[in-house]
Amino acid sequence: MRMTRYTDYAIRSLLFAGAHSDRLVRIQEVADCYDISKNHLMKVVYRLGQSGLIHSVRGRGGGFRLASPPDEIYIGDVVQLFEPTIHFLDPLEGAAELPSLDPAREAFDDAIAAFHQVLNSYTISDLLHPTNATHRQILEMIPSRD
Repeated sequence: MRMTRYTDYAIRSLLFAGAHSDRLVRIQEVADCYDISKNHLMKVVYRLGQSGLIHSVRGRGGGFRLASPPDEIYIGDVVQLFEPTIHFLDPLEGAAELPSLDPAREAFDDAIAAFHQVLNSYTISDLLHPTNATHRQILEMIPSRD
C-alpha cells in the first residue's frame, strides 16, 4: 500500500503549521522547505481548508494556520481525507462468486480497520513532540523559524 503525494503533502503542511503556530504559514515557504510543487501544495491546502483542518487568509500577508490545537488533529483523519478508499484486495474485485475468498476479505478488512485505529492514535502534536527516535526524525525535517 502506498500513500499519495497529496496525503504526504497534507501531513507535512500540518506539521509545518504546527511547528510555527505563532504565525500564518505561507504555501511558498512550505513548498521551499520540502522542495515540492507549489501548485500541488495549493490544492492540498485548499482541501485542508475545506475540511476545517486549517484556517487560511488570502491575499498579501496571508497564509494558513491550524484550525484546532495540534493535539486535536488526528493523522488517521488526514489520511482518510486524502485516501478515502484504501483497498488491499482490488485484484479480487468482481470475484464475489468465489466463496473461498471471503475469509481473505474479512482479514484484510480487519487489517484496514487496525491501520486506521493506529493512525488515529497519533496527532500532529505527537509528531511535533516526539517520544521516540522515529518521531524525532520527522521533527528534524521541519526547519526552525529564523
